[in-house]
Amino acid sequence: MMGKRAHDWNRAQTSNGGNRGPIYRARRFIERHRDRDPTGRAADLAGEVPSDPKLLAETIRKHAPHAKRVVFETGPLSTWFYHALTAEGVPAICIEARHAQKVLNETLNKTDANDADGLAQLAEAGFYKPVRVKPFDSMLTRTLVKSRNQLLGISIQLSNQIRGLMKTFDLIVPKGSARVFDGNVNELLSGNGGLARIILPLLEAWRDIRKRAAELGRQLLAAARESQATQLLMTIPGIGAVTAVSYVAAIEDPDNFKTSRSVGAWLGLTTRRYQSGETDYDGHISRRGDSQLRGLLYEAATVILTRTSTKNENSLKNWGLKLRERLGFKRAAVAVARKLAVIMHSMLKTGEVFNALAGTTA
Repeated sequence: MMGKRAHDWNRAQTSNGGNRGPIYRARRFIERHRDRDPTGRAADLAGEVPSDPKLLAETIRKHAPHAKRVVFETGPLSTWFYHALTAEGVPAICIEARHAQKVLNETLNKTDANDADGLAQLAEAGFYKPVRVKPFDSMLTRTLVKSRNQLLGISIQLSNQIRGLMKTFDLIVPKGSARVFDGNVNELLSGNGGLARIILPLLEAWRDIRKRAAELGRQLLAAARESQATQLLMTIPGIGAVTAVSYVAAIEDPDNFKTSRSVGAWLGLTTRRYQSGETDYDGHISRRGDSQLRGLLYEAATVILTRTSTKNENSLKNWGLKLRERLGFKRAAVAVARKLAVIMHSMLKTGEVFNALAGTTA
């Protein structure tokens, strides 16, 4: 929801006391802030401003020049907002939307004004979880990986669509890699001009999308070759350029985490716990954090458990295979993915290559 009135502000007196600094209430765009008038009483300002960081910064400087915290939730605009507001000298803080939403949902009516008021109260009480906002360089790498994966997904959808349409006419495209798919489709369509006029444009689009995906893939490989950290992580069997580049972009600085073990929890690969009275049990993994990287680590764990050759035997794989016998494949793969996240962080911190004989107690 975008506000259209840039300077439509109404002052409302409140009786809130305390010595906390001014809080600017924000949700996508500035709506309210808590400031103090000359008499020392708290006052609210309510209004709407377009979602433009420069306009937001101007409004903050005009109506809350001494603001100490400008709070907004994570979302599609949060990276842009954070860096742009910070560049304008605004004390911006990006907070976890999932955590804030639990409190905001307690309001009777869901409105932007109520959300802004709730966020201001959270900021004033200090009851929020700040989020480390990634720099644009890391987001650029993430965009590259995501765009490539998106194109590959579209190509798979197109190939499945072609297969399904041709089945209607008793033309079964044989199973095989993408390299033989093109030839198989053309061979089956020979002598069937009516269907060919429909399918061939889809096939041409499929070729073009795969070509574009390959171009992005080459950019990804070039980025991997230029990064020593990425090359270091690729010494782990099952870790390719995509996973290594994505991991380095997500972690940024290994010192962002106090311990290597905390990376698994940050990526949502640790189990939830519920304890109340005599009830105490572990649930499914939390699935919080970077879902894209979590999926890549799960794929890498699958490769380690199923595809690595005997010459790449290592203690991590052996540990995972034992878990597989006891817990099943999926749980074992999740456990190996978590161990990978921990090991990779430790490697970035120490600069040591993967040790195949190292234990898995991390």
